[in-house]
Amino acid sequence: MNFLNKVREQNPLIHNITNIVVANFTANGLLALGASPFMAYAHEEVADVAKMASAVVLNIGTLDEQIVQACLIAGKSANEHHVPVVFDPVGAGATAYRTASAHKIIAGVKIAVLRGNVAEIAHIAGESWTIKGVDAGTGDGDTVALAQITARKLGCIVVITGKEDVITDGEVTFLVSNGHPLLTKITGAGCLLSSVVGAFLAVGVNASVVAAAEAVAFYGLAAEKAYEASKEQGPGSFQTAFIDQLSIISACTLKREARLKQLFKEEA
Repeated sequence: MNFLNKVREQNPLIHNITNIVVANFTANGLLALGASPFMAYAHEEVADVAKMASAVVLNIGTLDEQIVQACLIAGKSANEHHVPVVFDPVGAGATAYRTASAHKIIAGVKIAVLRGNVAEIAHIAGESWTIKGVDAGTGDGDTVALAQITARKLGCIVVITGKEDVITDGEVTFLVSNGHPLLTKITGAGCLLSSVVGAFLAVGVNASVVAAAEAVAFYGLAAEKAYEASKEQGPGSFQTAFIDQLSIISACTLKREARLKQLFKEEA
């Protein structure tokens, strides 16, 4: 559990092209963690911001052609300057335009991490899975196998979040069981997670799948601690407590309480 302290020591600059619903929550979450958020969307500057960033996070939650082009410009600049890119294909599969835009970004940018729910990842991979708006619906299938297949197909780390989170590069696979159901009651929980993964990736580029897994475990543990702090007060109090916990949780607490398991081939 080395990466949490590194984030707080290095204060990595995270360039976010994200959606209007979650920009404030994302920025505050990154600040609480110890990273430095930069929200930049203009075509005229995104290449420059991506160049100076420690990680770039692309999110298509509120989508139009300007955003798609901004993602492509920033992503290509990040690739040119060896800056890792996290892509969150919000709602992929919900509409033809959204799915096509996600594929366009993946085709045009080398992605380090693809993070989404199981329905989004399935639609990226060309597998069938139901989706409701930007949320995963019900579906049948092997989530671990889906993540591994997609990782190998795209040559990146895949993070599928759900009741149990899967993190894999196609060869090394982790499962994380930290978390709390109230995360599903606050807008932008998944979007902020993508940016938190970006922050951990920024300081763990030589051990990216491990850094991503630690980021997911840390995030889930923050949710558990936030529920303990806010108890039955509801999602508003939970959200505030959650931001607090992103700042409070120590590396020692994370090492002690992370429910992080590596799968070996005979288990996968």
